[in-house]
Amino acid sequence: MNFTRWSARLPGTQRRAAARTESAVSPDRRGDGSVPAARAERSADASPAPAVDVLPAREVLDRVPALVALVHGPDHRIGYVNDAYTTAFGTRPAGVPARDALPELAELGLLPLLDQVLRSGRPRTLKSRKAVDGRSYTFTCTPVTEDGDRDAGVLVFATDVTDHAEAAERLRASERRQRETAVTLQRSLLPQELEQPDDLRIAATYQPGGTEAAVGGDWYDVITLGGGRTALVIGDVMGRGVRAAAVMGQLRTAVRAYARLDLPPHEVLQLLDGLAAEIDPNQIATCVYAIHDPNEGSLVYASAGHLPILVRDENGVVARADEPTGPPLGTGGWMHSSGCIALGPGATAVLYTDGLVERRDADLDESIAALEGALAGATGTPQVVCDRLVRSAGVTADHDDDVAVLVLQHPARTGPDGDLFRNAALELLGGVEAAPRARAFASGVLTSWRFPAELHDLGVLATSELVANSLQHGIPPMRLRLRRTDRRLIIEVTDGDDHLPRRRRAEPGDESGRGIAIVATIASSWGCRRTPGGGKAVWCEFVLPKE
Repeated sequence: MNFTRWSARLPGTQRRAAARTESAVSPDRRGDGSVPAARAERSADASPAPAVDVLPAREVLDRVPALVALVHGPDHRIGYVNDAYTTAFGTRPAGVPARDALPELAELGLLPLLDQVLRSGRPRTLKSRKAVDGRSYTFTCTPVTEDGDRDAGVLVFATDVTDHAEAAERLRASERRQRETAVTLQRSLLPQELEQPDDLRIAATYQPGGTEAAVGGDWYDVITLGGGRTALVIGDVMGRGVRAAAVMGQLRTAVRAYARLDLPPHEVLQLLDGLAAEIDPNQIATCVYAIHDPNEGSLVYASAGHLPILVRDENGVVARADEPTGPPLGTGGWMHSSGCIALGPGATAVLYTDGLVERRDADLDESIAALEGALAGATGTPQVVCDRLVRSAGVTADHDDDVAVLVLQHPARTGPDGDLFRNAALELLGGVEAAPRARAFASGVLTSWRFPAELHDLGVLATSELVANSLQHGIPPMRLRLRRTDRRLIIEVTDGDDHLPRRRRAEPGDESGRGIAIVATIASSWGCRRTPGGGKAVWCEFVLPKE
């Protein structure tokens, strides 16, 4: 190989030679573009630098700290390797094809790149590849032509980027650790095990988005309210990272606390709205809070800027709970209101965050419509439905947003399973004679349900105390409802007065005030709430003995 002749054709050679030649031109030939006097004097004193094409190319390449190899011909026969290349990979014999003599390039997949450079006549670069010597290099392959012959050769120039590669790997490792920390925090703030109410079958899934450290603030929860009712909540804190996850944890804790007050959904959101503004005025969140009542066969909900609940009935028809929807939490100045959608036996409801349906290249309504279609054809257990909806939405491990999905089913029970779920109700008409009539009704119902004698007597006593309390402090209309599930007996009395009873200590001389205390003592749990149409409901539960 004639390096003196080829050196003038190496990349940038002509440009650098012209630059040096121009710098050697005397000041009197520069015309109007003359340099300052001091610089001109230094140029006049200094000896002119030689042009690149008169320098010995081999001597230059031998002293370059980067790895240099020159191959020629279609089979890339070795023409030259510099001292740095020899130090890194050993001596390479000249004239031998690169496939045999340069195995390190073959392992890096560089040989096809040499073919591309010869065919196209354009340089190619392979960034940060780890070679067999354990160091990382960036390889630049440049065509070297001779008398217009494109097959003349290729100059391989390898720059050691080990320090940069190791720094980048440390950065990636740090980002992975941060992401793992954020995901761990996020998952620890989500329920570790979902509550499974008597009347519902529930499943949920959460998938953090992408590979970045900044996970989002999606959350969900299931809260058993007592009296057979269940609260369901799903939300999404705007923003990403540990801060969003921390705000999410505070909101989720607050939701569980407010749920214990057994408030209507819109009142819970009203309280959350004020709390979100106090936690971080710059952080807003969307949320939907719903309550399922098996006695009513409905889902009462309120939404703060969240996506609509989807409900598929027993016939496979999907409905969208669009209204009412208020602004996100933390905005303030808005009175939320509750809506209602049917959720009877055989129905399935889906609550989800925007990561499931929101795409940059698709309309949101179209994505929700596609989810409705997927729900209409999704059958099986709640977990199966949950997985199918995630797959149908195209959510993968590298999805760019967090996804949370909550699926609940109200099973249609028949046969022996249906015998474990029974309801009985009595309108409490008249005056004091309603109390003995209620006791007789409760005794007959509990006997027909074949409860043990001890549970029968406790149920009749609790019924008597709740009815007596309603007759003394409530106003018509009054109603007694008994309900059994496969796990518990529920007794509930409603009336038209919205004053909630409370448990208090009765003095020895008091003639009243012991009813709620007796109920709280003999029952597994008790509670009270205001009903939507005005009035209140007082209930208690007894856990059924395991057979």
